[in-house]
Amino acid sequence: MTTENICIQKYRHSDREQILKVWERSVAATHHFLDPGDFEEIRKLVHGIDFDQFEVYCLKEDKEVVGFIGLADRKIEMLFLSPDHFGKGFGRKLVEFAVSAHQTDSVDVNEQNRDAVEFYEKLGFMAYERRETDDLGFEYPLLRMSLDRV
Repeated sequence: MTTENICIQKYRHSDREQILKVWERSVAATHHFLDPGDFEEIRKLVHGIDFDQFEVYCLKEDKEVVGFIGLADRKIEMLFLSPDHFGKGFGRKLVEFAVSAHQTDSVDVNEQNRDAVEFYEKLGFMAYERRETDDLGFEYPLLRMSLDRV
């Protein structure tokens, strides 16, 4: 996807520091429910991720990473935007790219992140399962959502 100064590109190692900054700013703006100690532990784990092991795509504006999406097995594993790019259609662009180019049809969302739940619902995803803990075992309920293709 390219429109003037905005494009979606496959992750390169040179994008790493920018996506880590986007992740941190995005989580700080949206995950107010996280205990500070849990945030620090998750932050360390994220900084240890080898992003080359996922299908990661960066949304760039003027060559700067302003968002990214990570995919594995038709599932959105991560989607984060710089807070100053919220509400401008960039998240939608990343999800639509994932659905059309990679047949992505599922995502897990923190139940307490109501804006994210509503975002995915607007894009046609529906919750089909609720878990009491996240994938790391933290007590943050997860909603498993799938794309309603009916």
